[in-house]
Amino acid sequence: MSDFNSLTASELGDMIGQGKIDPVELTEHFLSQIELSPVGKKIYSTVTSQLAMEQAKASKMRADTGRRLSSLDGVPISWKDLFDIAGYPCEAGSELLAGRVANKNSEVYNLAEAHGLICLGKTHMSELAFSGLGLNPIRETPPCFNYPDSVPGGSSSGAATSVAFGLASAGIGSDTGGSVRIPAAWNDLVGLKTTAGRISLNGVVPLCGRFDTVGPLVKSVEDAARLFGIMAGEEILLSTPISMKGLTFGVIKNVAMENVMDLPKKAFNNSIDKLKRAGARVSEISVPSVDEAMDLTGLLYSPEAYATWKDKIEKSPDLMFAKILERFRSGAKVLATDFICAWNKLIDLRHQYYSAVQSYDAVLVPTSPIMPPEVNRLMTDGGFYNSQNLLALRNTRIGNLMGGCSITLPTDIPSCGFLVMGLPNQEERVLRLAQACELVLSTNR
Repeated sequence: MSDFNSLTASELGDMIGQGKIDPVELTEHFLSQIELSPVGKKIYSTVTSQLAMEQAKASKMRADTGRRLSSLDGVPISWKDLFDIAGYPCEAGSELLAGRVANKNSEVYNLAEAHGLICLGKTHMSELAFSGLGLNPIRETPPCFNYPDSVPGGSSSGAATSVAFGLASAGIGSDTGGSVRIPAAWNDLVGLKTTAGRISLNGVVPLCGRFDTVGPLVKSVEDAARLFGIMAGEEILLSTPISMKGLTFGVIKNVAMENVMDLPKKAFNNSIDKLKRAGARVSEISVPSVDEAMDLTGLLYSPEAYATWKDKIEKSPDLMFAKILERFRSGAKVLATDFICAWNKLIDLRHQYYSAVQSYDAVLVPTSPIMPPEVNRLMTDGGFYNSQNLLALRNTRIGNLMGGCSITLPTDIPSCGFLVMGLPNQEERVLRLAQACELVLSTNR
């Protein structure tokens, strides 16, 4: 079989288990695709060919002797360039970390390797993960799959495009304000934002430790479930999808539905209509705690990000993309007392939010209110860059601020995602709900 790109990671893994696919042949295929693709170098910062082949040969031996480590043993994936892999560069898309080589593996990489996943390499990303657009003129800006002249979403830009362009079966990224879900949505993928603390950040280059999370960018909810389980320590295999009949969803009408562009709005409305026709009950809800939490964003993110990177930034600020530098430095203006008060307020708002939405199976919003902006305009219009970066992340940030988990699904309109949000530590439940939604949304897509 040569058409590996049409299969999900789960399908590839299952076929390896059935003896229909050779992990060595599969890995050679993806390595060849990376080398031959005109966008391969714009997506991958490092290709770990030797490591991948060694892992693939070991996987083949296990498959041949019935000793597979998981259902994804032998499946090749990519890693965002902020996960430490011993002996390889880990520079987080920034010249500030140029020449940094990891001396040991991140904990999440060790779990993936222990379950037999193959490492194809490291992917490009927004500088130090502090942008939802995916624009990185310092290193590389991968192209959006649907709009080649536009940004792909960030900060897990290469992770998403490695999958969208057929250069990996799945990508592992991070999400602090939307960095898994935005690039997943803009490249027609499934992207899972996990609850902070569910997956280890040990050996992951930090941005905002209180908000940083790890998550997969994949082709199906089944893929997301299996990879989430592996990275959290125990593989999850989803059973038959649950029925949509009787499920209740809430659509946040304040904030999340404001200033939504025509295409994302149409895609969201089409998706809601499909869920209703399948038997779901959908209600519009107003959640004031979301508005109040949004107002705290500037007091919460930038101060922690700047505190994390201040020393390196101020030693060599000229090495940074000016818009990213500007965003980091804005954190220097926030008083410690304001930062602490904002966090105390956010904790209270989270409890208010949980009370407001706990009667619904999940909360639904458009993943992003905007379409992928064009690279040239972002580079030449500073005001446009600022507005688009904030808008791109607005809806996804609800999940980070409220501390929950969420998953974006593709819709019937390219680059328009549908976001399913749950409460903290409800990944397994949200994945089951998303699987049911996926089945309905994929009809006639």
